[in-house]
Amino acid sequence: MWYWLIGLLAFMLFQGVAGIFNTSTIAYSDFKQLLYAGKVNEVTISDTTITGTLKNSGLENVLPKDKVENLRCTPEQGCAFSTVRVSDPDLVADLEANKVRYVGQPKNDWLMNLLSWAFPLILLFWLWSSVAKRGGMMGGGLFDIGKSKARVYVQSKTGVTFSDVAGIDEAKEELMEIVEFLKSPQRYRRLGGKIPKGVLIVGAPGTGKTLLAKALAGEAGVPFYSISGSEFVEMFVGVGAARVRDLFTQAEKSAPCIIFIDELDALGRARGVAGVVGGYNEQEQTLNQLLVEMDGFDTNKGVIILGATNRPEILDPALLRPGRFDRQIALDRPDLKGREKILEVHTKQVTLAHDVDLGLIAARTAGLVGADLANLVNEAALLAVRHGKEAVDMSDFDEAADRVIAGMEKKNRVMNPTEKQTVAYHEAGHAITAEFRRHADRVAKISIIPRGIAALGYTQQLPTEDRYLLKRSELLDRLDVFLGGRVAEEIVFGDLSTGAQNDLQLATDMARHMVTQYGMSQRLGLATFEQATSPSLYPTGLAEKRPYSEQTAQTIDAEIGKLLSEAHDRVRETLMEKRDLLDALARTLLERETVDRATLDALIRERAPGPIRRVGSA
Repeated sequence: MWYWLIGLLAFMLFQGVAGIFNTSTIAYSDFKQLLYAGKVNEVTISDTTITGTLKNSGLENVLPKDKVENLRCTPEQGCAFSTVRVSDPDLVADLEANKVRYVGQPKNDWLMNLLSWAFPLILLFWLWSSVAKRGGMMGGGLFDIGKSKARVYVQSKTGVTFSDVAGIDEAKEELMEIVEFLKSPQRYRRLGGKIPKGVLIVGAPGTGKTLLAKALAGEAGVPFYSISGSEFVEMFVGVGAARVRDLFTQAEKSAPCIIFIDELDALGRARGVAGVVGGYNEQEQTLNQLLVEMDGFDTNKGVIILGATNRPEILDPALLRPGRFDRQIALDRPDLKGREKILEVHTKQVTLAHDVDLGLIAARTAGLVGADLANLVNEAALLAVRHGKEAVDMSDFDEAADRVIAGMEKKNRVMNPTEKQTVAYHEAGHAITAEFRRHADRVAKISIIPRGIAALGYTQQLPTEDRYLLKRSELLDRLDVFLGGRVAEEIVFGDLSTGAQNDLQLATDMARHMVTQYGMSQRLGLATFEQATSPSLYPTGLAEKRPYSEQTAQTIDAEIGKLLSEAHDRVRETLMEKRDLLDALARTLLERETVDRATLDALIRERAPGPIRRVGSA
């Protein structure tokens, strides 16, 4: 519409300019002289102007030479002229006397009339659409309300392939089958096989769900429709369902292709639970349309739906049944080898020093996901640049790991000597308890430099291997380590501080899980006492009745208290026995603020000579 309007205005402007350049303007007095001399052929009279043509011959006898030269004349049509009309009652009589043909021209103001009512409407429409776009009412514009907002990518635009994805080899193998089907579908149709209609990628935030989807599009080399689940829902009724229909219509026209719906939980929440009561739920109607569309198309056309979510427990069961999202791929946190491979991918463009050991960095970063590791590599590179280094060395990665895991150093936070001494003994208690427990992870670093929001110090432990199961003796040893700082404060100062609040919370939670979930209490036996909520239901906010009696609840509390009390006694015995080592480690922390593994080993050899007796909990 705008192109047509601009073209029309340009054409009218061109016509007007062309008429001006093809006509010569003369004075009204000169026009009268030419009229009396019989040099005027014909004229057109309007309310404001008089236009017409003159004879080619004899004009120099009437007008000066310079005026005649300014006239634009042609042999066929003569000389065209234009003059401003003045009040002249004898004009018509003079024209008839000189036998000049004349016509009248009505006033033509249709364009001004059109602009007088059209321009305000266009201005109001433009202002309304601008305000609506800024307020998020219309998304892509008035005429795009029901259209899909999916962005189309092809291989050259994603720039990601499976070589850029590491640490999730099983998931890549699952998706390679999708790539093979899109490239050679006849191979699967030959035996009557059908590719899954939908693939749901489930995993914790940062595990690489979106990256895996982009890699799939890059490998397949087919159109890739990417949209977030929240983009389907608008304030207008029926818009979400219309966008779902439009998205599948576009996809079928460009098949084979991939539809990727990120954050599927925003669109696919379970229906009928904690929803709108007695009203119209737009989100449910959008989900219904998605279910219908997924049932209505044939995978043999090459349209594959890819979904990603980190909250599969709230998805509608109808969305997960076979025939819709047939296949689910779970992305777990990477193990030791996976973290090392992820670090290799992210350090390809980073200049590394010779002392960098990615295996050791992977061991120090247990529990981190791919996004965390990418952030760690970037932080290490920034630290190296800040210190003016030519390459990123191991110290930069150590500092970056501390920053990602524990938070930024608070060097400007000033603690009084008493608080600093308390923190030193607290962290020394953790470290010594961990060193003299058979199943505890070895200590890598101890620091009393404040980090993050509330951490006044920390003790970093390195797991020797990835663990998926923990025995009762291992949990008890971890319980001892949690209480090491609190017991050290009791022994040294004979008083308690608030610094052990987080340690006590972790210890209490672990003891409660041992009693209520893991069946590790002799008095309560093999029963569990915590019910998991239904994965497809929302919490109602109402207090649920406990599935056990008040007497059992008292027994649970007694067993939790017993575990904590026994752990307290074991830790107190260890630290009293190693009091000399505890004092030495605390003094070293007060002097250096940070103690590494080598310094800790030297202190243990000096203060506790002989082989380390790493005891285990019963």
